[in-house]
Amino acid sequence: MKPFLSFVLKEFRQIFRDRRTLLILLGMPLMLVLLLGYAIKTELNDARVAFYDPSKDDVTLRIAERFRASAYFTVVRDLEGPDDIHRVFQEGDAGLVLVFSEHFADDLLRGGAAVQLIADGTDPNQASMMTAYAQGVLASCQAELMGQHRVPMQIAVETRMLYNPQMESAYNFVPGVMGVVLMLICAMMTSVAIVREKETGTMEVLLASPMRPLQIILAKATPYFVLSAANIATILLLAVLVMGVPIRGSLCWLTVVSALFVLVALALGLLISTLVSSQMAALLVSGIGLMMPTLIFSGLIFPIESMPAALRWIPDFIPARWYISAVRKIMIEGVGVDCFVQELGIIALMAVVLAAVALKKFHVRLS
Repeated sequence: MKPFLSFVLKEFRQIFRDRRTLLILLGMPLMLVLLLGYAIKTELNDARVAFYDPSKDDVTLRIAERFRASAYFTVVRDLEGPDDIHRVFQEGDAGLVLVFSEHFADDLLRGGAAVQLIADGTDPNQASMMTAYAQGVLASCQAELMGQHRVPMQIAVETRMLYNPQMESAYNFVPGVMGVVLMLICAMMTSVAIVREKETGTMEVLLASPMRPLQIILAKATPYFVLSAANIATILLLAVLVMGVPIRGSLCWLTVVSALFVLVALALGLLISTLVSSQMAALLVSGIGLMMPTLIFSGLIFPIESMPAALRWIPDFIPARWYISAVRKIMIEGVGVDCFVQELGIIALMAVVLAAVALKKFHVRLS
């Protein structure tokens, strides 16, 4: 029994000496519980809504105030005309627009008035949730008005899903799958390929060759760039021919955005390769450090607006968040470059910064 206890104590000492193992054993469960239990929320919170109110009477203003007081919605704009409806969606300022009929209060006193709910259908689940919550607020307002005036009043609600009237879920998931696949192929595989050379001792042989370190890195990254381009083409063909997802925008701009995102993923893979010394560690860091934040904080599955305010800054540093947003705008909404210039600029900036940091750390590690 004593030898057994000695071995157990030895294992405990080794675990407590290795800070990385201790961090995985104690820190990772805490991080996952906080992220999965606190950040992931399926209910609606702070959904951005805009109003187009040609009537501007007491009743419509009262309904607007009810939406402003609701914890489920954040009123971002009052639109001036019908042309602003498409613009507010294309610029990403709102996910839902309420359109009131003219002479809304007079029509309501006569028995019925109309409200149109126009939602951004690129994310069908989020759009359905927003319209359902909005109908609940309108129903509450209707009951309150009927109780005050003691006459029958009916608010007729018409729902319209912009860009995706059939509510196809593929419209939402295809751009997200593109971001996840590119991150998987580029970042994980690049980090593993470079670490494999260091782990097997062949990196010194490569560095002794006439090629410069930068050329070696580019040679390592080029096959994954080409494979990523093939993956993009395959996904787009399947999306269009099999799933019926349209490409309403410019294929050229879609290619540019995808190429920049691939560069970001390659730079992340190179950066990971400078931080770890084994293939298994590279897979763990890539899988946990990149894949899980991409799935949770990119807006692919869980809406960013529904996350707690303390965590909403995290998606700003997730490259896939900006890439998925840009791809949705190009493929589903068919907008011009002026509507996704923010996403394009942020992805390009991330590519430059990450590539510079990764190359610098790589040269320092080699020296």
